[in-house]
Amino acid sequence: MIEEHARVVAIEGEYALVETQRKSTCESCSVNKGCGTAVVSKALGRSAIQFKAINRISARVNQQVVIGIDEGWLLRGSFAAYIVPLFLMLLCAGIGEMIGDRLWHGGAEGVTILAALLGLLAGFFWLRRYTANLRQRNLCQPEILRSASNEAHIEFKNSPALHGQD
Repeated sequence: MIEEHARVVAIEGEYALVETQRKSTCESCSVNKGCGTAVVSKALGRSAIQFKAINRISARVNQQVVIGIDEGWLLRGSFAAYIVPLFLMLLCAGIGEMIGDRLWHGGAEGVTILAALLGLLAGFFWLRRYTANLRQRNLCQPEILRSASNEAHIEFKNSPALHGQD
């Protein structure tokens, strides 16, 4: 289970609308200042994001909670979001290339480009339907695992003992 701390903003039936801070791993990286990802992260800021989570513990508004999502669903979701549209784009580009070669004897790059774009759009359309189906069946839905009010949150920053210095 991948866990994150959040605050309950509203209750909507069996769901809770939770809010959490967008985080970046850049803060713990040693290349922080020279990385392009760090620049983008700083430009976007640390804004709060809100989403629905299954409320099995009957959490209340303004309660600090720990939310979680299964790692397997996160990996499947990443695969669906990145690989499937890319695969369909490349597959359709190859089909478009073959059609262009047969009909115009080469020199029909426009057909390949158009087929690639259609494949990418088909991938996004499939992804939209796939995620709607998962959402409807409550699969891969984040859920509130427990209250976080009694958990200690310890954070170490620049401690000399951590770096072998005394």
